[in-house]
Amino acid sequence: VQLVESGGDLVQPGGSLRLSCVASGFTLGYYAIGWFRQAPGKKREGVSYIVTDDETTYYADSVKGRFTISRDKYNDRVYLQMNTLLPEDTAVYYCAASTTRRLDGAYYVPEEYDYWGRGTQVTVSA
Repeated sequence: VQLVESGGDLVQPGGSLRLSCVASGFTLGYYAIGWFRQAPGKKREGVSYIVTDDETTYYADSVKGRFTISRDKYNDRVYLQMNTLLPEDTAVYYCAASTTRRLDGAYYVPEEYDYWGRGTQVTVSA
């Protein structure tokens, strides 16, 4: 089982990036893919997730209207399109997979996820 993120970079405020997460080795599949981020000295926080059953999505208030999560189910990829980036978006971004089906469809917290990628650095700075 492996999750690999890519797409992180240094970008100016107001710019855009698209992060990718490639999932492999999930022979029994997964129920949700989430994006989390962690800035230096801060706790890991949930950014967005997508539920594979019905494509339900969730966004943290801090990114709502700026970030969009999407999934290419045929290639086991999940994307996070990030627009109008702000300096406070600077963090290491991780994707994670949950192999547990939640009836309430809630995958807000890191504890709901079983597998994690190593992260990709996003730096927003002039």
